[in-house]
Formats: sequence, structure tokens, C-alpha cells
Amino acid sequence: MLRYTLMRLGIFAGCLAIVWGAVYSGIFPRGFGESNGLWVLLLALVLSAPISWVALRKERDRASVQIVHRVDRMKANLDANRSQEDEAADASRAQGGATTSG
Repeated sequence: MLRYTLMRLGIFAGCLAIVWGAVYSGIFPRGFGESNGLWVLLLALVLSAPISWVALRKERDRASVQIVHRVDRMKANLDANRSQEDEAADASRAQGGATTSG
């Protein structure tokens, strides 16, 4: 997941540099007044999103598979702990019932 995030940030940084250059060279229009920085960030974000969606598809799928495996492992551990607790509780009840009825 860290790899995907770093790649996504890299694409955003590249788009930010390109948009910044395009705005200051006059290819893209400048923002109004003091909003130029926000305009550049917003435009870079809008451009980087579809690029990341296409370019990082395989990496996103790999991250998704890793997350699914972690969740499945956690569920299995929780189920194992639950069954151990149930067995311990049943054994405790059986011992407690045997001593009181005897």
C-alpha cells in the first residue's frame, strides 16, 4: 500500500510541476488574484486522478489483494480466539457443574 501511495504522490508531483510550468508560461490561464496557487493545485489534482487510475491499475489490484488477505487472516484469528474462549468456558462450566452436583 505504501508503494501505491508513493507512486500516486509521484504522479501528482509530476502533474503539479507540469501545470505550474504551463500556468507560468501562459499555456493555461492564471487564477484570479491570490488564488493562483490553489488553481495550480486543483488543476494538478484533476489531471493526476485519471492518470493514476489508468497507470496504477495493476499496483492498486496488488494492494487490494494484500488487504483482502490481511482481513481474512484477522477474521480467522478472531474465529480461532472465539472458539478457544468457548471451549474454555464450556470446560469451566463442566468442571463447575461436576463439583456442585457431587
